Amino acid sequence: MSYQYTRPLAILIEELAKLPGIGPKTAQRLALYILNISKEEANILARSIVNAKEKIKKCRICYNLTDQDVCEICQDNARQRDVLCVVETVRDLMAVEKTGGYKGLYHVLQGAISPLDGIEPEHLTIEQLISRLKTEGIKEVILTTNPNIEGEVTAAYIARLIRPFNIKTTRIAYGVPIGGDLEFADEVTLTQALLGRQVFKNEK
Repeated sequence: MSYQYTRPLAILIEELAKLPGIGPKTAQRLALYILNISKEEANILARSIVNAKEKIKKCRICYNLTDQDVCEICQDNARQRDVLCVVETVRDLMAVEKTGGYKGLYHVLQGAISPLDGIEPEHLTIEQLISRLKTEGIKEVILTTNPNIEGEVTAAYIARLIRPFNIKTTRIAYGVPIGGDLEFADEVTLTQALLGRQVFKNEK
């Protein structure tokens, strides 16, 4: 007969196992760690989760995470405001920011086009991106979607929409491995990819 967890512990392990990248064994280790910390520490952890869930929202301009109406990056007048880096997720934005080599603005698509997964252009913030290009005086758009099939399809789709604006459109260079995700790339690789970006060539 296999070992049976007491119900509160079983529920805690089950909930922790729902987190991305957390398997049953890791969930068990985390649950036991939580049980070993003080009640005060556990309460701080619980409150921080609830507080983040209640206060963090999407920036109304770029869709980055923020506890304000507009995120700190969009508010920062020291940023290069005529260059826009288009990324799939906030994780990708964080990966680019971590390099310290990019000083422009961002637009977070909230994913990539993937018909097999039911994700069409209208499910992303592409319409909002085009609206920004009409009003913000953007001179260059860097398509920094992931170098996989979904990322390439998304980049090509956006490039077609941008063409009538006569805005310089570049694609992140392939310092990032094909099939990889930006969040797993190191700072040097991402920096080189940004520096080596090229004009996006798109079929008419």
